[in-house]
Amino acid sequence: MPPSGDAPSAIEHTLRVIGDRWSILIVRAALRGIRRFDDFCEDLGIARPILTERLRRLVRNGVMIKVPYQDHPVRYEYRLTDAGIALSPVLVALVRWSEEHAPGATTPTALVHAPCGTELEQAFWCRRCRTTFGPTAIRGVERRQVDGDSAADMPDAPAGH
Repeated sequence: MPPSGDAPSAIEHTLRVIGDRWSILIVRAALRGIRRFDDFCEDLGIARPILTERLRRLVRNGVMIKVPYQDHPVRYEYRLTDAGIALSPVLVALVRWSEEHAPGATTPTALVHAPCGTELEQAFWCRRCRTTFGPTAIRGVERRQVDGDSAADMPDAPAGH
């Protein structure tokens, strides 16, 4: 069902927040532990005015928060919020897509499960069936409660998922 009025769809809203090259790279850098303005500049090779604008947008949209780390002069670091951290699977999906479908793209870092060192696989998880599945098993349906089931009624994913 198309969105009503001028309200953007979920994907349109997401792309407005993180859909440009620099914003997604800032989130990636923050997931790797970068927090300070000058460190973002150095890591990304981004112009200061562009970084300033992108950080403002990410903060305004709840992806990052601005936290002072020095008083005189006041200096800030940028930390991912829970919403920002939740973008991690999106970045993994983009990397996986590039590895499979973008000839010549390189990924110098393997993503592994920290406790055991096994390279990650990415899949969807069904709470009811308690199984993983791929994109061909997905279909879109109108959002509504069916048979009284809701996410709150479903068992959680096993630990580590």
